[in-house]
Amino acid sequence: MLRMDVQRKGSAAENGNVRGSDILCTLAESEECNFSKLMERPRPLNLERKRSLDERSLNELSIALSPHLSLRNSESSTRLNDPFGYFLSPDRRSGYNTPRAENGYDTHPMVAEAWEALRRSLVYFRGQPVGTIAALDNSEENLNYDQVFVRDFFPSALAFLMNGESEIVKNFILKTLRLQSWEKKIDRFQLGEGVMPASFKVLHDPVRNNDTLIADFGESAIGRVAPVDSGFWWIILLRAYTKSTGDTSLAERSECQKGMRLILSLCLSEGFDTFPTLLCADGCCMIDRRMGVYGYPIEIQALFFMALRCALLLLKQDVEGKEFVERIVKRLHALTYHMRGYFWIDLKQLNDIYRYKTEEYSHTAVNKFNVIPDSLPEWVFDFMPTRGGYFVGNVSPARMDFRWFCLGNCIAILSSLATPEQSTAIMDLIESRWEELVGEMPLKVCYPAIENHEWRIVTGCDPKNTRWSYHNGGSWPVLLWLLTAACIKTGRPLIARRAIELAEARLLKDSWPEYYDGKLGCYVGKQARKFQTWSIAGYLVAKMMLEDPSHIGMVSLEEDKQMKPVMRRSNSWTF
Repeated sequence: MLRMDVQRKGSAAENGNVRGSDILCTLAESEECNFSKLMERPRPLNLERKRSLDERSLNELSIALSPHLSLRNSESSTRLNDPFGYFLSPDRRSGYNTPRAENGYDTHPMVAEAWEALRRSLVYFRGQPVGTIAALDNSEENLNYDQVFVRDFFPSALAFLMNGESEIVKNFILKTLRLQSWEKKIDRFQLGEGVMPASFKVLHDPVRNNDTLIADFGESAIGRVAPVDSGFWWIILLRAYTKSTGDTSLAERSECQKGMRLILSLCLSEGFDTFPTLLCADGCCMIDRRMGVYGYPIEIQALFFMALRCALLLLKQDVEGKEFVERIVKRLHALTYHMRGYFWIDLKQLNDIYRYKTEEYSHTAVNKFNVIPDSLPEWVFDFMPTRGGYFVGNVSPARMDFRWFCLGNCIAILSSLATPEQSTAIMDLIESRWEELVGEMPLKVCYPAIENHEWRIVTGCDPKNTRWSYHNGGSWPVLLWLLTAACIKTGRPLIARRAIELAEARLLKDSWPEYYDGKLGCYVGKQARKFQTWSIAGYLVAKMMLEDPSHIGMVSLEEDKQMKPVMRRSNSWTF
């Protein structure tokens, strides 16, 4: 078992108050749902949970789900009329620590195996768990798969929080926070103070009985790219921890407040940009190799938006906190306006772009980015359904990447970057293009794959990102939890149920691969690690969310009614 040791630094909790109504998670108190007995779990919470502005009670969620539980030709009307009874039927109930849950319900055989595999991946520091390694595949060279990645740990953290094991998550948050304060250099250049590590590793000296912590801020990564997404995942996880436990003291600590402010300082700094989106290098997020996502990738913009909204709930209302709150609110308004308008595409928008005029020079220009209609890829006309839409992969001057990216679109739903209408359209697209986006194994990280000459130019002939493999149209089981959360929020849980059943047919048998290859995701990835931790955790989180939809409160934010509504492209837009 891995062990680690880091010198502890004393820290005192601050006495400032975080708004309880904004932070505390709510469990439904509705007697009509009569959920309390069904949902008992080994999670002692000795506190009174309060109702939050951004989480609906189970009773409200039940009402919201009812009109939308339609997956074409898949479920009977009796199931649709009783969605929660369907989720919680004895043959569908998952376990938590044992093959049989404490409430006596039978579990799916995979659940116990998944928990066992997840616990084997734990990394310890002075006897305390502080994270999970990326993969526990002894048949392959470790490379960096024996490290604890910030983004990879997120679904593991959710699984532990849902199971009442919050101490693991708290330890991880504090350990990565202390790594943030380290000096970060690549060659002779020093990175910003707020940069969070991509990952960390523990080296144990058996002679001195001493552990050393080694962090990677991008200096060891492929292409030497700093992880832009790590700081966002950290803030979102801090909020998820606070929502789940009701413990505001962690977020109130001076070091956590400072850590958030350092991350935000990097993102909110003024420069030459004319857009509110973040300019990024290729390989700065989950897609950490050259894949043409440089510029303003949807994944980063959606995570940025969600992190800003989470920070608004977590920052103290002191002098420093108020200054950042004002900057965040201003940025959120601009970012919402920009993303909902310029990044959104549906059949009407596609037709508008197809008819664009170019070389427009004035404030009344419709084609703001001078996108050339002839640059529209042929596949997008067949891919776009009559009902449905999505946020495109990237928008910058004279460039629009029309590829579908799963993570960015799901986070857009969960953070309410997408309007309710846009969220519904995204789910309509997934349902309409099930074979392309889900196939035999959920879920395509992006669609479609790039190949031939375009692949050579965009990826630099990357042998790992060949067509329909890895980041280039590969199918990633970890995305199952994001799809499930988006389905629950939009009232389409049966879509998630269908995807989970597909995953259950293969994942355990295939030893929890990192990704699958092929147009339909039929083949275990040619370089996929087995026992990939976030594949395991993603499955567990998806199962637990379906069983208890209130868990979505950890990763979901309701729409801010103060955000300006989206305007159509035919209007004159000014910032």
